[in-house]
Amino acid sequence: MSVTVRVPAKVNVQLAVGAARPDGYHDLANVFLAVGLYDEVTVTAADGLRVTCAGPDAEQVPLDRTNLAARAALLLAERYGRDADVHLHIAKDIPVAGGMAGGSADGAGALLACDALWGTGASREELLDICAELGSDVPFSLVGGAALGTGRGERLTELEVGGAFHWVFAMASRGLSTPAVFREFDRLGEGREIPEPVASRELLDALAKGDADALAATVSNDLQPAALSLFPELADTLAAGRAAGAPVSLVSGSGPTTAFLARDAEAAEEIAGALRASGTCRTVRTAAGPVPGATVV
Repeated sequence: MSVTVRVPAKVNVQLAVGAARPDGYHDLANVFLAVGLYDEVTVTAADGLRVTCAGPDAEQVPLDRTNLAARAALLLAERYGRDADVHLHIAKDIPVAGGMAGGSADGAGALLACDALWGTGASREELLDICAELGSDVPFSLVGGAALGTGRGERLTELEVGGAFHWVFAMASRGLSTPAVFREFDRLGEGREIPEPVASRELLDALAKGDADALAATVSNDLQPAALSLFPELADTLAAGRAAGAPVSLVSGSGPTTAFLARDAEAAEEIAGALRASGTCRTVRTAAGPVPGATVV
């Protein structure tokens, strides 16, 4: 018997970052939107724990117990007093090391799939607790839709969204390490006061109304200067998207994927075509959101 779970990517329409805490993390006001690019995690009973992966850039995905999917299986098995004897196969379509929570999606997907395979009957609160232990973005990968993440991003408040938002995503020629981007954020902020992160009321209203123009006027990412400092070529991709008619462009999360909001699906395809022709990125994808979180298929 096997169970397959489909899990979406995310884009951060607001990522407000506070100063480093004593534990090394940062307080965030992180407005997540799940978008229709998906990984699928298939869990099958086996003699021991094994991870395999296929898809774009699959060779960059760790296949040992550091993989978030493996860690999810181990944590759930430990909590329910059983062995994590499963084969986890990840079919990748979310960019690897791209700032779209692909690893977090795999962790949430494996957790939900193992829960279904083993019949543990874990409550949603238990699953979210394990997700938070796995990483800051993992709870949102389970929940999907749209949500405000506070704390280090793991405490979620689900948000109303009044319609679909259409996006174009440009994948870069290499990845960026999230910890390295946060370290650069801290370096760039040395000697100045970092304000407490707060969600933008105007942005939340734009989401609730489904108003793409209003959302474009309010999106923000406090990690973008750090990502651009480490990967200056991203500025060319951002400029190419704006020149193609995107009302706003931004680095997605810690990068290096860049995101472009479009007014509708047709405009998204036009922007995508211009980005492909620009020579400033490796691949381009379009997707709309919000979409549901981790789902057994």
